[in-house]
Amino acid sequence: MELKNDAFLLACRGQETPHVPVWCMRQAGRYLPEFRESRAGKDFFATCRSPSACCELTLQPLRRFPFDAAIIFSDILVIPQAMGMDVQMVAGKGPTFPEPLKEPEDLLLLQSKVDVNKELDYVFKAITLTRHKLEGKVPLIGFTGAPWTLMAYMIEGGGSTTQSKAKRWLYRHPEASHQLLKMLTDIIVEYLLGQVAAGAQALQVFESHAGCLGPAEFQEFSLPYLRDIARKVKDQLKESGQDVPMIVFAKDGHYGLEDLSQSHYEVVGLDWTIDPRSARERTGGKVSLQGNMDPCALYAPKERIYEIVKKMLEGFGTRGYIANLGHGLYPDMDPENVGAFVEAVHAHSRHLLNLK
Repeated sequence: MELKNDAFLLACRGQETPHVPVWCMRQAGRYLPEFRESRAGKDFFATCRSPSACCELTLQPLRRFPFDAAIIFSDILVIPQAMGMDVQMVAGKGPTFPEPLKEPEDLLLLQSKVDVNKELDYVFKAITLTRHKLEGKVPLIGFTGAPWTLMAYMIEGGGSTTQSKAKRWLYRHPEASHQLLKMLTDIIVEYLLGQVAAGAQALQVFESHAGCLGPAEFQEFSLPYLRDIARKVKDQLKESGQDVPMIVFAKDGHYGLEDLSQSHYEVVGLDWTIDPRSARERTGGKVSLQGNMDPCALYAPKERIYEIVKKMLEGFGTRGYIANLGHGLYPDMDPENVGAFVEAVHAHSRHLLNLK
């Protein structure tokens, strides 16, 4: 089916677009009343395992807003589940591992060789179904958590501001840490290839816990694996003549910007703690950029949102740029303001492009 709006894919590759494309992390989410209604009383991971439910949740925001891309509704923690770990979504607490990894010998309890097509088949089915239902309206993005971020969850047993238990492994058990990171990398590569085979037209890798690492730890325990993922996925896709743009988003990892821009990804995602012009300068035009509006700016009145977007677009420029937030949408955000954000990106970028 022909793609009716390819602005997002063109921007990923640094090509000219009719307007700056825009989508939001967590655009399928609790800020939408219809999302809350669909999810009411249902177990989170049971929803993730239902292709029809994931498809419906992925499409909901596109019925309301003219986003330039859809991202499949799923969760990064489906990978630890596929490796045999129990993960539950606990109300008011978030994802919880009743039995996290405590010592290196616990790695023996994991499924190191995962049959991705069997264990994560439900994600692939959701992607294929959604791709059909999109009818070429916009491209569909698939995603995964990055190895360090998944490792942190598997050891911390849930959310954490310091990731101190996971970081303790890096300092005390570097060999076991690399063993786990490599195990995760192999599964992630298979998983991403499976998503492309199922119909994903772009891929995003979330290194959500980059900010808990310092530059030296990032260099050792995150970056090499991020590079491996992009290189291996691209090499395999090349063999079948496919070329799917990849985005890396290392939240709070600004010290790694230069390295990330030379890591085989077409796009580097940015959080809100970095200045657009400085990000452009430091990545030296090697990659397209995505982000970086502070999600909390969506609490501002609509006129103010327009001003913030205008400034952001002037900082990034209109080429090789995808507008997004610097993190996901929060549950208490007004859908109207999300609409105002999308509208502002489209209107102001068209204005800038007409001035050229």
